[in-house]
Amino acid sequence: MNVIQVENYEDMSQKAAEILIGKIRRFPAMNLGLATGGTPIGTYRRLVQDHQMNGTSYQNITTVNLDEYVGLSEHHPCSYRYYMEAHLFGKVDIDRRNTHLPNGNAEDLKAECDRYEERIREIGGIDVQLLGIGRNGHIGFNEPGTPFDMRTHIANLSLSTRQANARYFSSMDEVPTQAISMGIATILESREILLLASGEDKADALQGLLNGQKRFSLPASALLDHPCVTIVADKEALSKSSLIPS
Repeated sequence: MNVIQVENYEDMSQKAAEILIGKIRRFPAMNLGLATGGTPIGTYRRLVQDHQMNGTSYQNITTVNLDEYVGLSEHHPCSYRYYMEAHLFGKVDIDRRNTHLPNGNAEDLKAECDRYEERIREIGGIDVQLLGIGRNGHIGFNEPGTPFDMRTHIANLSLSTRQANARYFSSMDEVPTQAISMGIATILESREILLLASGEDKADALQGLLNGQKRFSLPASALLDHPCVTIVADKEALSKSSLIPS
């Protein structure tokens, strides 16, 4: 596990973008796993800037997202399809036919989970998966207690996760209680994983990953089994991690 310590959120975003841009230029037809939430917004902004200034192309890139809320249409401003359009897809030259998210409005959610899992297999798996980490250690929407052998599934969102995401909604009552999420086993099949963390509120989770043992109560600890994980985190996120010098 390679840990890159940076000064702050902006430096984290810049470093992550540099890593991804380098890979996209070397492998212009790669399969890229994407994350949402507050953490990767700065990274996506820099990917867009690079595309506009340097012409890095996404025409042959295929993307798969970690998750999508249950019950929100793709046009809902809090859906992750809408998020991806606003922050990346609508600002680069990617073919929308090559962008994949679960359908949180599917009539049969279990069948949608199976379909999404099959789609990932059909494209040949994920070359690089971008991850954030939740305050409670979740990756994707795999909450504490999720088995590490879980595939794409319907996840019940914890209160802490819903509270963390409430800032994007008009009220707490509007925050969905479920999502379709790539499972931990699916994530671990990615060839490379790039995890981003910023801020003191992520310090406990990151400390548990870097200094702890594998345990279901910290879903991110499953990454300890992966052979190619890079963590880009700022000083605040690493402030409780004894493996990192102060």
